[in-house]
Amino acid sequence: MELGLVLSFLGASIILSLMPGPDNIFVLTESLTKGQRNGIAISMGLGCGVLIHTLAAATGLSLIIQKSAIAFSIIKYLGAVYLLYLAYQAYNEKKPVLDFKSDSNTPKTKFFFLIRKGFLMNVLNPKVSLFFIAFLPQFVSPDGFHVTIQMILLGLIFMVQAIVVFSLIAILSGKLTVYVNSPKFWDATKWGKIIVLSLLGVSLALSKK
Repeated sequence: MELGLVLSFLGASIILSLMPGPDNIFVLTESLTKGQRNGIAISMGLGCGVLIHTLAAATGLSLIIQKSAIAFSIIKYLGAVYLLYLAYQAYNEKKPVLDFKSDSNTPKTKFFFLIRKGFLMNVLNPKVSLFFIAFLPQFVSPDGFHVTIQMILLGLIFMVQAIVVFSLIAILSGKLTVYVNSPKFWDATKWGKIIVLSLLGVSLALSKK
């Protein structure tokens, strides 16, 4: 694997994890209403769920690459279209109404069950699988290890950075509310997400096997 590709992948992954979305907003609201402990546990579960999507994408795509160049090209262009569709969705995204009302009087949920909750949230979301099918291949080096191994390693990198980023969101949740409720913050991150997803989509469409 090329260091430049790995660093590019890590940078893109961190940016995407920081962009407001269902997962990190859920971590933020859970942390504010039920404590950092809940947010960190759910972050771990969400991160671990990445492994399932990575294995599915890695094994499936590697078989396609080996069997048919035409089939891989079709998958590639569909992936590019999907990333551009996500950019379009980000363009139409409205600032959500967030309820930060404290719910600290509820009994504490066991740490393992919170991890399982985050894990199932991620694993049962088919959109995550589609995203990884579109996202991972463009960071695979044709001269590196076997495609499956490279994609699994990239998935592990994504998992670790997601857990770290989401856990930091949980820990800093109190200080982030000022920014989250700011319309300027939402506009800036919205356009950041549009640009990143659009660049990834175009890059995938122009990539070669």
